[in-house]
Amino acid sequence: MTLAGGIWHQIFDFTDYGELLALVRNSLVAGVALGLVGGLAGVFVLMRDLPFAVHGISELSFAGASAALLLDANIVAGSIAGSLLAAGAIGVLGARARDRNSVIGIIMPFGLGLGVLFLALYKGRAANKFGLLTGQIVAVDTPQMSWLLGTSVLVLVALAVMWRPLAFASTDPDVAEARGVPVRGLSFAFMLVLGLAVALSVQVVGALLVLSLVVTPAAAAARVTASPVLLPVLSVLFAVVSIEGGILLALGSSVPISPYVTTISFTVYAVCRVAGRYRNRRWGARRTAVRAA
Repeated sequence: MTLAGGIWHQIFDFTDYGELLALVRNSLVAGVALGLVGGLAGVFVLMRDLPFAVHGISELSFAGASAALLLDANIVAGSIAGSLLAAGAIGVLGARARDRNSVIGIIMPFGLGLGVLFLALYKGRAANKFGLLTGQIVAVDTPQMSWLLGTSVLVLVALAVMWRPLAFASTDPDVAEARGVPVRGLSFAFMLVLGLAVALSVQVVGALLVLSLVVTPAAAAARVTASPVLLPVLSVLFAVVSIEGGILLALGSSVPISPYVTTISFTVYAVCRVAGRYRNRRWGARRTAVRAA
């Protein structure tokens, strides 16, 4: 076998695919839940300019998961604890955008350093260490599944309750505050919800590539629509397609799941960007024609 053929075989190998499919049943179910959570949360991440915050939260989520791995505790619970701690700190200390970026810049290396320390002290399987950073396709066992689904329901309910006032506060915070919307309270509450969403995403794609689930799908959707109804629907669709496609492609390979998820997510964004530019040109040409007439 040639070098190129060997590399291709490592990336795409569908030998005994049907038998392997049974091993990722929990991951596929969890992927749908994570797609819902990441796709909906990502809409507000873009509206509130929080992609950098997502990355900062993921680093402390990684530290929490690493600590849980070292202490032989529930990894999902550790990841959630780290995410909530980071999200709460960002929400309290970073009320303004400039302060928020400074706080995130401090939290990120601190969380990453702690995570590296805990993993260095952990003497178990190397795959467990690597999986926290880059994701694991068969990492979702039954106890983790319960945590993932329960937390996903909590996030979805919270988003449903705060959706309209949060959208108002994200679009025009000054007017929203003048009309009695608790802008600061909503901002802090959303940071906690975002922390939960990031912690869930870390379980599948790892701490380093969370943006591909929480940011990229919403950014892709925003390229093709500005509809307040269609935007979250497309964001969820793109997130689910990315994660489910990534799981199915990574199933028979020796490569972690995250490159597949990020490649699909980026491809969707690139297609939407081209489609959005084409649509804008068409609308521009129509407006020009109408004015000329």
